[in-house]
Amino acid sequence: MSLRDRLTEDLKLAMKSRDQLRMDVIRMVKAAIMNKEMEIRKDLDDAEMSKIMTTLIKQRRDSVEQYEKAQRPELAAKERQEITIIEGYLPQALSPQQLADLVESVIAESGASSLKDMGAIMKAVMVRLAGQPVDGKVISDLVKSKLQ
Repeated sequence: MSLRDRLTEDLKLAMKSRDQLRMDVIRMVKAAIMNKEMEIRKDLDDAEMSKIMTTLIKQRRDSVEQYEKAQRPELAAKERQEITIIEGYLPQALSPQQLADLVESVIAESGASSLKDMGAIMKAVMVRLAGQPVDGKVISDLVKSKLQ
């Protein structure tokens, strides 16, 4: 079952069970996908949809941070619940050790030795992680630590 079909079926189930939060999150994800499809004028595949969902998760994490700074724990909790729902549609994330191994292998293959090569390494790592739910900042920090 494609990701699009899964979202549609889960939306129907959420409507039947009157799960308002899940309905809102799925509708938000579907709207973001539809907006991107209209922007680029073609249907998205599952990997591209996963990338959009990863962006939505990053936005939610930023919101959690802002809500916690503003002493609004109830809003931060709601954002965390949304993150959990969206993550349910993404493939299993790689462990920190797997990410570190991948970064090391890319560095070894490219022969990079200094921070000047960071851009090329980042690009190569992100290409290999296409469709995976990864935070670019985590990858950036890993690459930086390995190249120093």
